[in-house]
Amino acid sequence: MSKKFAVIGGDLRIIELAKILANEGNIINVYGLEQAEELKNNKNIIFCDKLSKAINEDVEIVIGPIPLSSNGKQINTPFSNKEILLDELIYHLNSKVLIAGSISKEVYDMANEKHVEIIDIMKKEELAILNTIATAEGTIEIAIANTNKIIHGSNILILGFGRIAKVLAKKLVGLSAKVTCAARKNEDFAWIKAYGYRETNISTLKENLSEYDIIINTVPSQILTKERLEYVKDDCLLIDLASNPGGIDKKAVKDKNFKFIWALALPGKVAPITTAEFIKETMRHLGQVKNVSFLSNSSSI
Repeated sequence: MSKKFAVIGGDLRIIELAKILANEGNIINVYGLEQAEELKNNKNIIFCDKLSKAINEDVEIVIGPIPLSSNGKQINTPFSNKEILLDELIYHLNSKVLIAGSISKEVYDMANEKHVEIIDIMKKEELAILNTIATAEGTIEIAIANTNKIIHGSNILILGFGRIAKVLAKKLVGLSAKVTCAARKNEDFAWIKAYGYRETNISTLKENLSEYDIIINTVPSQILTKERLEYVKDDCLLIDLASNPGGIDKKAVKDKNFKFIWALALPGKVAPITTAEFIKETMRHLGQVKNVSFLSNSSSI
């Protein structure tokens, strides 16, 4: 049995998710996606001129962007010129389920007042792990495109040893890079040794920073400060994968004219189709846990 969804805003992975759901026979109301040309020839996708029309009484589930908002005021709408306020979105949900990503506490507070169920799909470990694959591959693509050297034999420092760093380090070693992982916890150092990578302590980074051709940050707090950047060699490529405010001093990077790339939301940029499939699979598993159906009965991956 088909379902009716509203898809509000979002990037390429949300567009691909809308296509997948529509191709399975579901009806998809969209708003804040009028520049997504590839959605316009699908008979099951309905473009709405008002938010209230998109989130009508027949809609059971509303799918929002990942991340839901970048500024805490409007939702992310890269394929629209419309500004959709967060409180406007919550107002129209009216006891429905909102599935989006990287949702702030303030949005949860607004939703509680309106008796709206919110599911932050990025807090689901399953999706977080799967997304690291696209993030790692996208990071390697950036590194190859922005250096004059091959990855093979390059000295690469990864700051942090969380999910992304683990997958990225493995893929870089597979390309014969010399990978060093920087961490603070003894447990992380043990895992770094177990995987066979080089190790260094984030707290003692200083002159040793001059060894690296590429430095990749995965820590969402400032690690490469102005003082530490003094030790980084001029032709080093700096890539920051961490969300705002990132882990690299942007002003200092600009002042020293480093090649710097702040690579946010890579899964939606480098692998939107695969990421959309991951999101849908996570929605299906989440429905099984909650003993409800977020997808039509015919859905499968």
